[in-house]
Amino acid sequence: MKTRHLSAAVSALVLAIAIAPMASAAKPDLATKIRPMPADVQGEDQKIGRFIITYRDGTTAASNAATVARGATTALSRAGLSTSGKVASASYLRKLATGAQLVKTSRKLDRVEAEAFMRQIAADPNVVSVQADVLRRPVRDIQAPASLKPATFTPSDTYYSAYQWHLKAPDGTATVDGVSNVGGSNVNNAWDLADGSGITIAVLDTGITTHVDVDTSLGDAGYDFITDSLVSGRATDGRVAGGWDTGDWTTEEPWLSACTDASNPPSESSWHGTHVAGTAGAELTNNARGMAGVAYNAKVLPVRVLGHCGGYDSDIADAIIWAAGGAVDGVPANTHPAQVINLSLGGSGVCTAADETGKAVAQANALGAAVVVSAGNSNANAANFSPASCPGVITVASTGITSKRAYYSNYGISVEIAAPGGGIYANDGSSGTPVDDGFVWQGLNSGATTPVANDTTYNGYAGTSQAAPHVSGVVALMQGARLDAGLALLTPTEVVTLLQSSAHTPVVAPTSGREIGAGIVDANAAVQAAIAFVPCDPETETCGPVATPLVNKANVTVAGTAGSETLYSFEAVAGKTLSFITLGGTGNLSMYVSYDKEPTSTSFDAKSTRAGNNETVRFTAPKAGTYYIKLVGTTGYSRVTLTARQ
Repeated sequence: MKTRHLSAAVSALVLAIAIAPMASAAKPDLATKIRPMPADVQGEDQKIGRFIITYRDGTTAASNAATVARGATTALSRAGLSTSGKVASASYLRKLATGAQLVKTSRKLDRVEAEAFMRQIAADPNVVSVQADVLRRPVRDIQAPASLKPATFTPSDTYYSAYQWHLKAPDGTATVDGVSNVGGSNVNNAWDLADGSGITIAVLDTGITTHVDVDTSLGDAGYDFITDSLVSGRATDGRVAGGWDTGDWTTEEPWLSACTDASNPPSESSWHGTHVAGTAGAELTNNARGMAGVAYNAKVLPVRVLGHCGGYDSDIADAIIWAAGGAVDGVPANTHPAQVINLSLGGSGVCTAADETGKAVAQANALGAAVVVSAGNSNANAANFSPASCPGVITVASTGITSKRAYYSNYGISVEIAAPGGGIYANDGSSGTPVDDGFVWQGLNSGATTPVANDTTYNGYAGTSQAAPHVSGVVALMQGARLDAGLALLTPTEVVTLLQSSAHTPVVAPTSGREIGAGIVDANAAVQAAIAFVPCDPETETCGPVATPLVNKANVTVAGTAGSETLYSFEAVAGKTLSFITLGGTGNLSMYVSYDKEPTSTSFDAKSTRAGNNETVRFTAPKAGTYYIKLVGTTGYSRVTLTARQ
């Protein structure tokens, strides 16, 4: 009987264990109960009118709307916000799928007022945490100039051949523009093995529009999670059935005043969700017209979470859980639970396991859904953006046709993998004249405000919004191939491991400090790895401990609570120096390592237990085989990078 390392995944839910209640004798630390507001809502002109409050289980406020509203109104009074000239009251909105409560103030509060209000909320010993309900926006993409669009609609596959470099093999083949393609995602070869049949991809975005070359068969099965009428564009507050995009333009009132500023200029409707859905798999493929999508036989479930001004964290969190098959109060059950969820949206701010979005991701992971998100287009560290920094997500950076990181793409240790998003300019430069091969091309609506029915328009976008659905589509191909072979679906962590281990190395290496994960997604290699992957069966094999495998030199972002234990594994070769390193983040963890067995805090081959998170264990003459690495929370810790190097 063969003994083999068990590479089945530890659920990302391990990273989302709620902070344990304080001992009754301990003085509450208000600072730890208040989730920081992101930088882009901290300006004096920004206003906050919705707040998410989590109460301790078993307390009256955890289940009673009137108690929540009274507590919030009292907190406003104590913060000096209900006095003459500062009249503000609070009303109850709803309970989130995460269990948190959402309240709304009668007028929006500026930064100083919002912080004062949250301090008073946090002073309640029954409150676990309070955070501002922040508006997120579609990741700000760059649209191709009109001069680059396909000139006319023709019933042929010409557009795939001429425009969709991003789906082809990165083998150096010249495009019609004469550019050597070394940045493609190798989807064309993966199509020989899989097409995504049997898998559902939920695209949480602006919704979807009808198009002659886009599959919108699940449009009515989707849902519009936007509760605020200003954001939805409807006459009244509340959610509605259907995942249809009714437009997100901000060129006229009331949105011109409410949604635009120097950072967010007025814009026509983006139809962002239609383009993203097309790349993931909604674009009809092999149908003698237009473009192609990655997992073209998967079903794409549109979920509207972004409208005029963007979308609130509270709505996005509910939508994540619903998309994975979880229950949300007041919303019918999802009849098409997704195995893959795409989020091409975000904004500034750090996401932890304790944040509402982090909790929602953990629930989706526990339900079996891989959550793929855009790294962001700010040419900055993705660790400072949400949901890109949430534990349990697959964060995707953007690369161009030369394999170079796109100049706008976020980067860093929070990024798991890269994918084609478009470099915009020749040779993926940072300026110049936009070129055909600088964009990702799909069907798009042409309406300036409201959608054109059954449109025939195609256009290009560049951004990490386009990179993420490439990965979502590849995950659907992987899972569909598993179904075709009669195999169990991969867990979200197994998905990450196989994506990273099968990624191809960029020809143009990222500069130091600008990492883009394990490499560029390779659809063909990922599907082959998914088919070949067989978890250890304890009924027929002697299995090792259940651990999350580490890929050599691939950074993993980890988090845990005080006392938590999370186990990782690494397959080492003999004789070459082996190091396990943790860096950065907050809190304090300890590392214990053993060969061929699970270490404990009292039984190990090596350990590193310094104060803080900078730990290193090194073996100068390692054995060939499996090393197990256990991270123990001395205190709670988050946003820490774990790396195995050999």
